[in-house]
Amino acid sequence: MTLFFLAMVFCAAGLYPAPLESGFALAPSGSASPQEKAEAYREARSRLISAAEKYENTPYRYGGVNKNGLDCSGLVYVSFRDALGIPVPRDTGGLYSWAEKIQLEDARPGDLLFFATAGSGAVSHVGIFTGGRGFIHSASEGPVTGVIRSSLDERYWKRAFIGAGRAFPGAEGQDGGESRNTAPAGLKKQEGEESPARNKKEGGAILAGVAAAPSWNTYLAEETVIRGAAFQFRIGREVRPFGQAMIIGMELRPEWDRSLGVFRVPLTLSWGLNDKYRIFAGPALSFGSAGLAVSGGYRSYAGGTSWIGAAGITAAPFSLKIAGADFSPYGELAWQSYFSDGPGSNFSADFAAGFRCSTGLRCTWRVK
Repeated sequence: MTLFFLAMVFCAAGLYPAPLESGFALAPSGSASPQEKAEAYREARSRLISAAEKYENTPYRYGGVNKNGLDCSGLVYVSFRDALGIPVPRDTGGLYSWAEKIQLEDARPGDLLFFATAGSGAVSHVGIFTGGRGFIHSASEGPVTGVIRSSLDERYWKRAFIGAGRAFPGAEGQDGGESRNTAPAGLKKQEGEESPARNKKEGGAILAGVAAAPSWNTYLAEETVIRGAAFQFRIGREVRPFGQAMIIGMELRPEWDRSLGVFRVPLTLSWGLNDKYRIFAGPALSFGSAGLAVSGGYRSYAGGTSWIGAAGITAAPFSLKIAGADFSPYGELAWQSYFSDGPGSNFSADFAAGFRCSTGLRCTWRVK
């Protein structure tokens, strides 16, 4: 029964060889004029892109075929299904074999773009061309994952690009007056030449977010488990200075430390290859007299206000997309510049004064 089902799936896909000239509701009749055919295929392309856009910001999920998650070929599959009601191959290799190979300059919106992203040189990623060097796809790695828009002007995608595949007819005389040179004008640019208007619209993503977390005690002399609270207001931007995507950001980090008896405000710069793991450092202002209750007395600390007042690492290994925002449980381990100014030594207390451990929830928005 399983083999029969698989055979039916492959046979169904085989009923619609690319380019798609017939077999779906929007396909023109055989007696249609060249202009009527061009208009029908233009409408089909437009509906395909609109269907893909409805999944924008859907998280990446390997094997996913709905708004709970999509992989790259899954986005192509559901877009053709939703827009035209037809099956296409479900995996990237199958789509690469299915589509008619064309030159990049001959691509029309709705055609497919293929990439080698796995290091082996074989096709491993696919997106839907939207015109003007842009495409929509579901990314599994990078600072922003899931269904996003990208550009062939981005160094990574330019380097990984393998070729284009035609999904709809686009020969001369069937483009309703759109010449090859004008439909995807940006595709005629020379290697390395940027499209200023396109770059302005599709530059690196801007991220904005807030976070809140309790801080935990590592020194419990006359103290409770919860030490205080740490908050975060952040903004970041995706950049590719050397072809490698990374995120550079800035955070305002107001913190209340009940154990030390201080309120502090670090302002940090952060860096990471993605938004899951970042390092940060920056100056801090400290308000109040810092000190810890220790066995048999009180140990005071100085130096909380400093040009290098905070540094650490933050980790948010996964996120859930809710109402257009990414909600992530996260943890931080941070050094803070408090130094004992009392006699003797107390390693446990000094460690607790100099380091903060927090776990909480952060919310991030992607601003286009």
